[in-house]
Amino acid sequence: MGKLIRFLPLILVIALGVVLYRGLSLNPQDMPSALVGKTMPAFELQTLNNSDKVVTKADLLGDIVLINVWATWCPTCKYEHPYLVDVAKDAQVKLYGLNYKDERVAAQQWLQHYEDPYVFSIFDDEGTLGLDLGVYGAPETFVIDHHGIIRKRFAGAIDTRVWRREFEPLIAQLIEEKKQGK
Repeated sequence: MGKLIRFLPLILVIALGVVLYRGLSLNPQDMPSALVGKTMPAFELQTLNNSDKVVTKADLLGDIVLINVWATWCPTCKYEHPYLVDVAKDAQVKLYGLNYKDERVAAQQWLQHYEDPYVFSIFDDEGTLGLDLGVYGAPETFVIDHHGIIRKRFAGAIDTRVWRREFEPLIAQLIEEKKQGK
């Protein structure tokens, strides 16, 4: 027993090293989501630009959809925004915004200043839809197929490299599935 106690600090250091090594090898953008493979949660929220217009999950069905979670308080959202303007020009997907825990006037001014790439932005000032989606922060982007099934969740900024690696293959697959009636 005395010899085992002598090696206890060494055993603890090795165990701590294994835990730290495992933690450092995780990809922070590869955040698991319990909703991948499940339908988009039901919601009823106003659009950012028109407080009289209420949108629901039904407004997102039928197309391949990207839902981009953004906010004016998010510096990374400003970085990715020019790329989203380019993504919005692709007729194969519809880009919707989810303005997350933000102020309406500030968000409207932000889109006027930087250009609005979204079909519309859902105004989620209290974060209810974000909570239902499991959003940790902004930016995050969800890929929803034409049946309303969440197919991907990506945390972080989208740029050309990320788009090609993370989104293009899945979108091509979803386009093919839609053509085949799956």
